[in-house]
Amino acid sequence: MKTLDIVLLAVAALVVVVVVVGARIARRRAEGREALLLERLAAANAALAAAHAEDNGWAREALDAAALAAAGPATPDALHLVQVIDKPGTEADEAVFQAVFGDETREIRLGRTGDTWFAV
Repeated sequence: MKTLDIVLLAVAALVVVVVVVGARIARRRAEGREALLLERLAAANAALAAAHAEDNGWAREALDAAALAAAGPATPDALHLVQVIDKPGTEADEAVFQAVFGDETREIRLGRTGDTWFAV
């Protein structure tokens, strides 16, 4: 085997190693960014739902109280307003909460009659 062949083979092997290592690093970085992006997206959606509820004159305290009552006897560790469904009139309005109980997350959907909120 000639010296040139050995050098070319070594360079090719080095290129393959660099590409494989670079791909792994890029995948790990993307996974880290994806988690952060999903966290920011969830926070933005929650803030948008809260702002939408306030803009429609919905009393946030009444929503929270109805969601806590719908959660059952156990008090959730956290309660997040994640969606506001504002249909024409007040009878078809809905609010969706996520209640966190330790490792478990449950969805709580509320309906509205007048100014009274109830579990759907």
